[in-house]
Amino acid sequence: MKGFRALLCSSLLTLAALGAPPLNAAPAPIHFADLNWESGGLITEILRLVVENGYGLPTDTLPGTTITLETALANNDIQVIGEEWAGRSPVWVKAEAAGKVLALGDTVKGATEGWWVPEYVIKGDPAKGLKPLAPDLRSVTDLARYKALFKDPESPDKGRFLNSPIGWTSEIVNQQKLKAYGLDASYVNFRSGSGAALDAEISSAIRRGQPILFYYWSPTPLLGRFKLVQLEEPPFDAEAWKTLTDAENPNPRPSRSLASKLSIGVSAPFHRQYPQLVDFFSKVDLPIEPLNRALAQMSESHSAPRDAARDFLKQHPQVWRPWLPAEVADKVAASLP
Repeated sequence: MKGFRALLCSSLLTLAALGAPPLNAAPAPIHFADLNWESGGLITEILRLVVENGYGLPTDTLPGTTITLETALANNDIQVIGEEWAGRSPVWVKAEAAGKVLALGDTVKGATEGWWVPEYVIKGDPAKGLKPLAPDLRSVTDLARYKALFKDPESPDKGRFLNSPIGWTSEIVNQQKLKAYGLDASYVNFRSGSGAALDAEISSAIRRGQPILFYYWSPTPLLGRFKLVQLEEPPFDAEAWKTLTDAENPNPRPSRSLASKLSIGVSAPFHRQYPQLVDFFSKVDLPIEPLNRALAQMSESHSAPRDAARDFLKQHPQVWRPWLPAEVADKVAASLP
């Protein structure tokens, strides 16, 4: 017996020295990106609830900007980005070409992005006593004539363009678009500190009937809550797009943004280690209408994304059950209060 104990102790010490996990060790959590916009937060929590309750695997989240999170994914410091606008940032493109990251599925069809103004700016709103302020505004090329209308309160000789928060890939694209459209000298490139701050500024202006020019995207509650008009941009040009995603390019060229395709981004090691989750992620399909309604409800009730995700799973089993094997789906359903 003494000899067996000595052998066992020796073996455990050897395993420890080799970095092997102890017997019966809990699996390491799967690290998800903590996305700081509403749809990203909701989709992330839907995925986490299924992974935890359907597959019995632990998860957690790590915060960061879009670019830092894509870099972390390429290094496998995180394993999943729940809402990845794949193919947009140079960080993603380089990592994907090197085989370090993969985009799974086509998770939200009908997503869009661009530059917007409230409808009353162009058409007025008789019910609110608002007259048209820019009846000829159709395109981004028209904005040069309207800088006084969108006056920046801190630089009144310029207009204000409300860009994405700092650190988002779209922030760089919009900054380059201002140059490409010849508007960088006449408009202030204003960046909010977060997606919530961007929403608050847009909503406040619209409630007061004020003119405002801003970047926005869907799926979001905002596009369903207000009547907005997306300004026309030049047709998409792949070579021009490269100049818009490169913050260092001194001569960006005009182009509308790359067509939106939302996927789930995963690291290469995750892809190899969790084939059952890869199969699940590849089947995720979130119809935009119920998703926008869930986002609006989450925003209006100030619900945490995890609570909103739980409500979504309870209300829409017909949406998510086809993504999963029957026994996994039953476990998820049983976990919902």
